[in-house]
Amino acid sequence: MADTTTSAGSEKLLSVRNVYKAFGLNTVLKGISLDLDRGEVLALIGGNGAGKSTLMKIIMGIYTPDKGEILVNGKGMAAGKTSEALASGVYMVPQEPLLFPNMSVEENIIIGFQRPRAELHKELVETMENIGWHIALDRKASSLSIAEQQLVEILRGLMRKAKVLILDEPTSALTFKEVESLFRCVEDLKANGIGIIYITHRLNEVFQIATTVAIMRDGVITLSGDVGEFNHNALVKGLLPTGAEQETKETSIPVDYGKEPVLELQNFSGYGFTDVSLKLYPGEILGLAGVVGAGRTEMATTIFGMDKVLGGKVLLNGKDITGMKTRDVIKAGLNYVPEDRHANGLFKISDVAANTTSAVLKGPKLGKFLLNKKTEREMTQKYVDDFRIKVTGQDQLTGSLSGGNQQKIVIGRSLCTDPKVVILDEPTRGIDAAARGDVYKIIHKLREEGVSILLISSDMEEIMELSDRAMTIYQGRVNCEFSKEDINQDNLTSAAFGLTKKEVGA
Repeated sequence: MADTTTSAGSEKLLSVRNVYKAFGLNTVLKGISLDLDRGEVLALIGGNGAGKSTLMKIIMGIYTPDKGEILVNGKGMAAGKTSEALASGVYMVPQEPLLFPNMSVEENIIIGFQRPRAELHKELVETMENIGWHIALDRKASSLSIAEQQLVEILRGLMRKAKVLILDEPTSALTFKEVESLFRCVEDLKANGIGIIYITHRLNEVFQIATTVAIMRDGVITLSGDVGEFNHNALVKGLLPTGAEQETKETSIPVDYGKEPVLELQNFSGYGFTDVSLKLYPGEILGLAGVVGAGRTEMATTIFGMDKVLGGKVLLNGKDITGMKTRDVIKAGLNYVPEDRHANGLFKISDVAANTTSAVLKGPKLGKFLLNKKTEREMTQKYVDDFRIKVTGQDQLTGSLSGGNQQKIVIGRSLCTDPKVVILDEPTRGIDAAARGDVYKIIHKLREEGVSILLISSDMEEIMELSDRAMTIYQGRVNCEFSKEDINQDNLTSAAFGLTKKEVGA
């Protein structure tokens, strides 16, 4: 699969040959070579900063390699020309959707085609029906959730009949049912001879969908071969830095449900959710599951003062914080890590230190009038070390970091405020398997220190791994609650799609 002989280039659908790429003094790719056959699904996995995204951008002609070449069907492509990559049948579905917000879903998908609109509309509807996806084509892109934007990007690629389809974290914001539909689509594409590079941090997906696997670490491919040659532990070991060991699962400390709740919602309502009541106890991790559009994120942003309250109350340590402004909610002891780090979580043109400590500016920690640079550096370094954030220095621009490292900074920024309650909305979205262990370790540590966590996640395994209790929201209402012993894949998935607890059988 990762054959480096030049003679293989004429036989392969896609060949990457000895590719190097550096940005300043930072060498990101160090002689990458790999091949992709027709009908092959190559799972490409690696830690944040391993160079996966840079390699894909070189294949797509977005970046020009310093050395090396890309061949499609044995024919070399001119470096740095996206138009040639597209003409050759190479299409990349990015991890972070790139849509035109004021255009409709359909306009975003068919943009660039020269065929009649009616013909394109018919083909698009048939494509959606074949994979079981339903989305209103006349909706504005600005109204779409992250998951819905991802679906639009995938449909763009499917409509362009790509020979080589690059899927960069395609399931990171999809529901269980949508993931199943995507996998069926991938199987159809594979049967039709389409070659797929499938970038993922979810190792179980490697064994579900891939035929071959390659592990990237620090700009080189360290392991590769048929999926059957690996198991889960072998992949995790390959991802970890040399000499590092896997983190063991933390022992659960019982929650004292006899205490007063630290956070309580009483018949709480807002845009997208109605009449939600729940209690979060000291040192508890309460998992909140549900399909996209169920109202989980809308509830979180309303608690945090970002959206209007339509009814009910929010009590934090017994104090009514309903409808407070966000800055006052933070002062009261609650913080929120948003789902969309790009829209709500980062200042991309600011450095790592400024982003990490921005939530405590003008406070006693950093000085009310003059910035205490020494304290800023110490606070930033704590999270750089604890989260193993890969940076060249604290002055590195946050926008130049990989997606997972950006997400870690957003989490660290929220923790700088010393909250009593943290709402984590998809906290490990876009984070690799090794770094996910770092985040889980931080979450467990917060729990041990008495911090309460409301964990919103589309990853059922994450809910099962971390939660002391779990609840599901269906169509804006809480429909099920599960104790620790009843939290499992079947119960969560069934409840997330509308079954009551009695019907689930928990």
